[in-house]
Amino acid sequence: MPLSRRTVLAGTVVGSATLATAAAAGGIPGARSATATAAPAGGYLIGIGLSDITGPAAECGMMGYSQLEQTTAGIHLRPRVRAFLVADGDKRVVFVVADNGMIFGSVHRGVMLELARRFGDLYTEQNVLLTSTHSHATCGGSSHDHAYNLAILGFQQQVYDAEVHGIVEAIAAAHADLSPGTLALGRGELHDASVNRSRVAFDRNPDADKNYFPPAGIDPAVTALSISKGGKQVGAITWFATHNTSMSNKNRLISGDNKGYASFAHEHTEHGVRYLDGRPDFVSAFAQTNAGDMSPNLNLSPTSGPTDDEFENTRIIGERQYRAAKAALAQAQSIAGTVDALLCYIDLADIAVEGRYTTDGRPNRTSPAAAGVALIAGSTEDGPGLPGIPIPEGVRNPFLKAVGDPRQPAPAWLADAQAPKAIVAPLGLLGWVPSVVPIQIMRIGELYLAAAGGEFTIVSGLRIRRVVADTLGVPLEQVLLQGYANTYHEYVTTPEEYDAQQYEGGSTLFGRYTLPAYLQEFTRLASAFAARQPIGRGPAPRDVSNMQPNFAVAPGPDATPAGRAFGDVLTQPAAAYQRGAQAAAEFVSAHPKHNPRRNGTFLEVQRRNSSGAWVRVANEGEWAVRYHWSKRGIAESVARFTWDIPADAEAGAYRFVHFADSLGGDGALRPFTGTSDEFTVT
Repeated sequence: MPLSRRTVLAGTVVGSATLATAAAAGGIPGARSATATAAPAGGYLIGIGLSDITGPAAECGMMGYSQLEQTTAGIHLRPRVRAFLVADGDKRVVFVVADNGMIFGSVHRGVMLELARRFGDLYTEQNVLLTSTHSHATCGGSSHDHAYNLAILGFQQQVYDAEVHGIVEAIAAAHADLSPGTLALGRGELHDASVNRSRVAFDRNPDADKNYFPPAGIDPAVTALSISKGGKQVGAITWFATHNTSMSNKNRLISGDNKGYASFAHEHTEHGVRYLDGRPDFVSAFAQTNAGDMSPNLNLSPTSGPTDDEFENTRIIGERQYRAAKAALAQAQSIAGTVDALLCYIDLADIAVEGRYTTDGRPNRTSPAAAGVALIAGSTEDGPGLPGIPIPEGVRNPFLKAVGDPRQPAPAWLADAQAPKAIVAPLGLLGWVPSVVPIQIMRIGELYLAAAGGEFTIVSGLRIRRVVADTLGVPLEQVLLQGYANTYHEYVTTPEEYDAQQYEGGSTLFGRYTLPAYLQEFTRLASAFAARQPIGRGPAPRDVSNMQPNFAVAPGPDATPAGRAFGDVLTQPAAAYQRGAQAAAEFVSAHPKHNPRRNGTFLEVQRRNSSGAWVRVANEGEWAVRYHWSKRGIAESVARFTWDIPADAEAGAYRFVHFADSLGGDGALRPFTGTSDEFTVT
């Protein structure tokens, strides 16, 4: 029989949290009263913040492609998190965009607990919205859900801490930055940064849905929110639907992928933001919407399109998003209206759906989660799915041994409920994925975000936008589907798409009626939001934080080659380089897990200025610098750095300076520095 509905918590919630009196009295660490600086008439109080969420740069499973052999081995472009706080009177909302794979319920819970500790009831699950860019080139292991830790070999505390602490730091920075500002909204279209990777499924939808989109079957909409203070633009949020998967499942360098590059281009290249120089004066996030069937691999195969080089594809697709954002921002119009938010929880495993939300007019229901054969096969356009289900003979995964064999057959009632899906693993019955998840509506002036944790196809997103817009009585263009939000639970397809059982349909875990359930529940939430009426918080999300095995082997003490010390240069850069060339050096290093150097760096490229002092001009984590880690023997580490010398680099003397921390046999960490020979740029 189906799983029972979980206990409903007592109490109700209404809109965004009001400002805490304790904060106004200075009783909350780090909190400031919202009335400390009054917003001008027709304006808001706005804060922006940014932090680093980079996990360990060596031997950590990467999140997204679920490949056991894809472990980190360096850094390409540091993933960051960006927070935007908007207050209007006694209401405030926080919108967060993280350059990671997913926002898991574990991270959402951890962030809310830490916000409560720091700020009391000022920032809660009601008025804080956490989203992910869905980069597949970042560290995994922050989830408490076994299905998402299979290829990571379990829960990784370092990764969890990096994400939770980074998100909270960004929100705290935005809180400290709160001051009068204005918002403007711009729109545009982008047609060459995405392709429909599931056209067979998309074409099953009614013409009324398909005709909303261009003949190519993509969602070209670009929505850009401009943030200004004192007449100067200080930030932007740009929404566009494309998978953040320009980097392949063979890549082992941590990267924010194409959306990370778009942020880097806007912040660093255009506005001169240096991430190691303290609080930035400009923050730009590139958020997802309904990107479930939108791929950046324009030739419909991994790393293919526009070129056959994954790094260049990352740059090109990111650059196109950045340029589209700039065009939309250039014609942005000032917006007014208050801010507000409302959240409740639903149990996707057990929702009775009314006939008015189903495609055939008959009532039906969702079911416990199940993975389809198409999920395991994976997306041929972007990469394969979960590994080890079914487990090939001879494969040994200690994590699987600890949490159970997923190959048990699905009961007949579940097979019927999930039809026409061919079930390969009853994930819900195993308890490997969450079923109780939040849905949220957030208003920022004239823009409304309908937020949920799934990867919604463009037609699924369109249908939710329609019911929310109709219920709120606002134009459709003012409502965006905000996917990858608060708690991840894989895909959401339309019933018509589900029947095709492409990758996205096989990954729609809760069955054919998942989207109709969402339509019903978003209508209920939007009705309460519009009427300013209370709504029950809903069923309680589970807490399984005490059931988290980890079989990833922790690195032991570091060693050096005979006759060498930590920081020694193994390969010196050449004596001279021309602009546009690539300089490189290798150092005796230590395992990056000992100190991931979050909000720091493993390398500085330094130039000697006219007074003879060495000044930083580039660092690891920026686009032009790459950090490659490798292991020699059991405990020796080598750090290789490359720097693509810009065409406008100043002529003169340069050097590489490497920073790391070695672990001794006594358990003590010891920082060290390595410095290369000087080289000349001409």
